[in-house]
Amino acid sequence: MSVAELVNISTILLLLATAVALLSRRFHIPYVTGLVLAGLPITELLSRRIGLDPLLVLNLFLPILIFEAGINTDISRLRSTFKPIALLAGPGAILSSAIIAVLLKFGLGLAWIPALFVAVILANTDTVSMIAVFKEIPVPSRLSTIVEGETLFNDAAALVSFNLILQVYSTGSLTLLEGIQQLLFISLGGCVVGLVLGYLSIPVFARLDDPLSSLLLTVAVALGTFQVGQILGVSGPVAVVVAGLIFGNFGLFRNTSASNRITLLSFWEYAGFTVNTFIFLLIGLQINPVMLWRTLPAILLTVLAYQVGRILSVYPLMVVVRWIDRPIPLPWQHLLFLGNIKGSLSMALALSLPTTLPGREVLITLVFGSVLISLVGQGLSLPWLVKRLKLSKFSEAQQQVEELQAQLMTGKAAQDELDSLLRSGVLPKSVYEEMRSGYQVRIAGAEKALREFYNRRPEELKAKHGNLSKLEAIRRRLLLAEKGALNEALRKRILSEEIVRSRIQTIDEQLLQLEDD
Repeated sequence: MSVAELVNISTILLLLATAVALLSRRFHIPYVTGLVLAGLPITELLSRRIGLDPLLVLNLFLPILIFEAGINTDISRLRSTFKPIALLAGPGAILSSAIIAVLLKFGLGLAWIPALFVAVILANTDTVSMIAVFKEIPVPSRLSTIVEGETLFNDAAALVSFNLILQVYSTGSLTLLEGIQQLLFISLGGCVVGLVLGYLSIPVFARLDDPLSSLLLTVAVALGTFQVGQILGVSGPVAVVVAGLIFGNFGLFRNTSASNRITLLSFWEYAGFTVNTFIFLLIGLQINPVMLWRTLPAILLTVLAYQVGRILSVYPLMVVVRWIDRPIPLPWQHLLFLGNIKGSLSMALALSLPTTLPGREVLITLVFGSVLISLVGQGLSLPWLVKRLKLSKFSEAQQQVEELQAQLMTGKAAQDELDSLLRSGVLPKSVYEEMRSGYQVRIAGAEKALREFYNRRPEELKAKHGNLSKLEAIRRRLLLAEKGALNEALRKRILSEEIVRSRIQTIDEQLLQLEDD
C-alpha cells in the first residue's frame, strides 16, 4: 500500500469515526458498537480490502490500551478489590475456557486443539463498552474497579493461555507440570520485568521538566516494556500492566507538576480513544457478512457456549468471594455475566491462529461472528441493563457532596501549585498571598459544608437522603488505613500479634456493616 493510499484510507476512517460519534450520541448507542456497524457496509467502497493486522494489534495497540488503563488505575482501589478480580481473571478464565472447549468439542465436533484455541479467545473479556457506559451512568466504584481490573489482567491471561496452547500444537506435547511451570514463569517473569522497568523510569521521569520529553518517555516505557517481555520469553501484557500501575501511582502523581500531569493524561486518553476507534472500525471492515450468514447456526452455538462458560464461572466464584472478602451483590453479578462483551483482542488472536491449523478460516469466522453479536447485542442492551438492575444510585445528596469535594480538591490543588510558583520565584509574595487567600475562602466554605454532612449520624443521613454511598466509601477508606497501620506495626514488631488481631477483627466487623460502594 502506497503512502497516498494509506493517507486516503486513514482520512476516510477518521471522517467515518467522526460521523459515528455524532450519530451514537444522537441515538444513544455505545460508540464502539456504532463503529463496528459502520465498518460492515463500507468495505466494498474502499480501493482495497483492509483489516486487522494481528501483529499491529498485539505489538502497538494492545500495549497502548493496557498502559493507558494502568496509569489511570488507583492501586489502593485495585488492592481493595483484588480478590474478586484475581478469581475472575485467573480461575474464572481457566474454568470458562474449559467449559467453552467442551461445548464446542461435542456441539460442533471440533478437535480438542481448535476447540481450546476458540475457547481461550472467547473467554477473554473486552469491557471498553462497559467502561463507556459507566462514564455516562454512575455505578458503584467497587463494581467499576472489578470490571476494569478484570479487563487489565484478563487480557494478559488470555495471551499466556493462547501461547501455551500454541506450544502444544507446535510441539505435540506439554505435560501438566510443564504447563504450570511455564505459566508461573511467564506470569511472574512479566511482573518482575514490569516492576523493574516501571521503577527505573521514575527517576528518569523526575529529571525531565519538559512535558513533551516526559510524554516520549511514557510511550517508550509502554512499548519498550512489552517488547522486553516478549524478548525475555515472559508475558509482555503482564509487564505493561505492572509498569503502568507503578508509573501511574508512584511516578506520575509524585514527581510532576499539575500542568505536566494534565498534558500526559490528556495524551494517553487521546491515544486510547484513537486506538479503540481504529480497532473497532477495522473489526467491522474485517467481518464478511456473507460468510457469517452461511455459518450462523455454528456462530449462535459458539455464542451460547461462551455465555454458559461465563455463567458457570462468575456465579460460583462470587459465592467463593463471600468466604474471603465482602460479598458481591447479585445485581453486580448479573452485570458481570451479561456485560461479557468480546472485542479487539479476540479478533487479533483469531487472526494469529497458525496457518497450518485445520479449519482455520471457519474458526476465524466463528470468533468474528461471536464478537459481532456480542458488540451489537450486548453492547446495545448494556445501558438499559445498568438502569434495569438499578445499579446507578446517584442521589441529590451524593451530587451535593461530590460538588463540595470537587471545590475542596481543586482549591487545594491550586494552592499547592501557588506554593510551587512562589518557591521557584515566578510569583512575588504579595501576589501569591492575594491569590492564595481567594482560594482559601473557597476551601473554607467547602470544608464547613462537608463537615456538616459528615458530622450527622449515618441513620439520619439514610433517612433523609437514602444510601449515601460516598460517605460510606470515605469511612471505608479510613478503616482500611487503620487496618494498614496495624499490619505495618505488626510487621515491624511494634505491637503484639494478639493486640493487632483483636483490633483488625473489630475493623473487619465495621467494614462489613458499611454499605457497598
